[in-house]
Amino acid sequence: MEKTISRGSARERLLAAAEELFYQEGVQTVGIDRVIERAGVAKASLYGNFKGKDDLVRAYLESRYAARIAAIQAKVATRKTPREKLLAIFDAMADAMAKPNYRGCAFMRASAEMGADASGLQVCRDARRWTRDLLSSLAKEAGAADPEVLGRQLHLVYDGAAASAQLDGNPPAAAAAAKATAIRLIDLACGKRAARK
Repeated sequence: MEKTISRGSARERLLAAAEELFYQEGVQTVGIDRVIERAGVAKASLYGNFKGKDDLVRAYLESRYAARIAAIQAKVATRKTPREKLLAIFDAMADAMAKPNYRGCAFMRASAEMGADASGLQVCRDARRWTRDLLSSLAKEAGAADPEVLGRQLHLVYDGAAASAQLDGNPPAAAAAAKATAIRLIDLACGKRAARK
């Protein structure tokens, strides 16, 4: 029997249970009764806080999105040049991949499981757009001739690393390869200008 979450409001406990179960096992695999049991709340608490499972999945993904923003912004804030800030995004990804429970990108995994009308799909799209926009913005600051193209290229590397880490089971190697590829792309697109800025 799984250990019940015993701290926080019913909403917080439901979200904590969803975070654990949905990320580790999948949004479709885990039923609502399992989340309720893990959260240690009554079924009425679920429907008092969420409209149903789709709403809970969306809230779980919004929580993951907020956590991604916070982790990346914290890492970027420690760097000085735009080039260093671009690479900090890959350092933040490496930190996430180094966690013992890493199972890949939550947004890719969830979007692969959800139906076309699931409300959580928009959160997945928003999370991806935010990451790509940040990469493009920093690419512009670094002096890339075409920052949108570099941003998209770096985003593909970011996504590829997440998929590789999950499927190959070697997150450190995926993170290292992604950062090395990012360095090459940035240097090709920005040359020495990026290092000086």
